[in-house]
Amino acid sequence: MSGSRSLWLLLIRHFTGYGGAECWGNPQEVSGWLWVPKGDRPGCDLPQGCPVPTMDPEVSLLLQCPQGGLLEEQVRAELSPAYDRRPLPGGDKAIAAVWESRLQAQPWLFDAPKFRLHSATLVPAGSPGPQLLLHLGLTSYRDFLGTNWASSASWLQQQGSADWGDKQAYLADPLGVGAALATSDDFLVFLRRSQQVAEAPGLVDVPGGHPEPQAVCPGDSLLHKDFPGELVVHELFSSVLQEICDEAEMWAVGTDRWDPWPQVNLPLLTLSQPLLLGIARNETSAGRASAEFYIQCSLTSEQVRKYYMSGGPEAHESTGIIFVETQSVWRLQETEMWAELCPSAKGAIFLYNRVQGSPT
Repeated sequence: MSGSRSLWLLLIRHFTGYGGAECWGNPQEVSGWLWVPKGDRPGCDLPQGCPVPTMDPEVSLLLQCPQGGLLEEQVRAELSPAYDRRPLPGGDKAIAAVWESRLQAQPWLFDAPKFRLHSATLVPAGSPGPQLLLHLGLTSYRDFLGTNWASSASWLQQQGSADWGDKQAYLADPLGVGAALATSDDFLVFLRRSQQVAEAPGLVDVPGGHPEPQAVCPGDSLLHKDFPGELVVHELFSSVLQEICDEAEMWAVGTDRWDPWPQVNLPLLTLSQPLLLGIARNETSAGRASAEFYIQCSLTSEQVRKYYMSGGPEAHESTGIIFVETQSVWRLQETEMWAELCPSAKGAIFLYNRVQGSPT
């Protein structure tokens, strides 16, 4: 490769579930290495409040945590019926109709409760006590399919703005979690989603899933008053660890079969305490929110790869594992890989770059 322009290396390694490897980049370039121009890092200032558009229309940033992220003890949650979605104009019969239609096509689906993010507030810097307050309601997978994923989602957002001054008022908005998982040799971990899942099949994602209300309060009749805020926050932080480990076997919301969410199959003791980076909205599913975390792993990328492969392709909702150098992630949007990322992964990368990442 010629030219006097200063260049730097972006290394992307992709291992499939069957032991093969794939690399992005121009085939004429050195195999396995993608060269991109060096430049200045974008600024990281993000005003709080309304979602902030990014350079990608598929994702917006709802909230950015202080530099370095927040620990579990710095976050507080408050559950209330006031934070549930509003009943649809004319009633919720449309949700029931969508659900019945999906059950006819996929009779193995079943409903499950989820936490709903209504809003999040950062306290002023230097204030004592928790730095972030999450206002949460309760929702369900059924309501998610009948609102965020319904053909009427855009209309519901318009009506929410007109009726309540909140375009998310009528949407289920189940809160997800995702992880920027860093290895000890400075790579971030990505997974290629299976073609068998209903949402973002075949795209590249970060490890993630959902916090589960029934992990905090088992049973079918869930009441907001039964959820202590500190236990909800603990579930939020612990759920993202579970999604990386090999212990959690659960129904993946939006999948076509019984399967775990994309996991890396790592021992829990190899993972650091999660740091909350912020909250991103997936604009392809009408603004569904995901809390994005940073987690450090004590294993090298090669050790992580071996753990992942030991699970076998049937043990994952993913078909391959991908490693990207942390020093290069802040320019990932300029590579061919960016088009392969699902919105949740893009949100995680935007927040990682603003809160945790720094080029060298």
